[in-house]
Amino acid sequence: MTEKVRFLEEIGANGHVALNVLQYDGWLLRFTNGYTSRANSVCVLYPSTRPVDEKIAYCEKCYASQGLPTIFKVTDLDKEFSDLLARRGYQIVTPTDVMEVVATDAENETLCHENAGKVSGGCGEVHCKFSSEPSEWLPHYFAFENITDETKKNTFQKMLSRVMIDASYGILYYEGEPVACASIAVEHGYALLHNVIVTSSMRGKGLGEKLCRAMIAKAKEMGADHVFLQVVQSNQVAMNLYKKLGFQKDYTYWYMKKA
Repeated sequence: MTEKVRFLEEIGANGHVALNVLQYDGWLLRFTNGYTSRANSVCVLYPSTRPVDEKIAYCEKCYASQGLPTIFKVTDLDKEFSDLLARRGYQIVTPTDVMEVVATDAENETLCHENAGKVSGGCGEVHCKFSSEPSEWLPHYFAFENITDETKKNTFQKMLSRVMIDASYGILYYEGEPVACASIAVEHGYALLHNVIVTSSMRGKGLGEKLCRAMIAKAKEMGADHVFLQVVQSNQVAMNLYKKLGFQKDYTYWYMKKA
């Protein structure tokens, strides 16, 4: 399990990149203007040699110099370290499950790519449009996520521009209107499915499921044998959807942050 966790954490970071990474004795300190905890936290997956108290103090100094809180991202492998941080006043934030499913192209039976035509499903006519670059996709993502801050927009755009592995950006259309989007990043036969969002007015219509099935099929088309994702444990709606799609839990990670 140790190697599997490290593998998924590595390719997950390659799909959701930090703008700056500082390597420190086996730890990776990630900085991205405070946009998302994943890209602004300390990854502690690798073995280290320096005293842990010294390393924690160094991390706290680095993040303070950037005007950011010190956040540690820990997994099931790091329970002892997590307990140590708790004794130092850090608290667990957003426990998240990493889930995985075998990729299949069977989804194309119910939802076609735009260049293959449209099909009518139970919730109306739907189709999914894909692009290898995010310029058309980004405005829809910002609108569905209600992101209006220009600094956040610019930061996320820079993050996407630095993704060096194969990626695809999908927009789901319902009766001709864009209603949902997601992206995948593919490496070593695995696809990270993330940035999944359905516009608020269209939730509860099964569109999230159609979108995810289309993205899984696209991942298969791009050479992925497995698809994995990260879902916050408290998001029961998303959790139920992913279980319905066949995703099963690999491991859990969480953030440690001072109140």
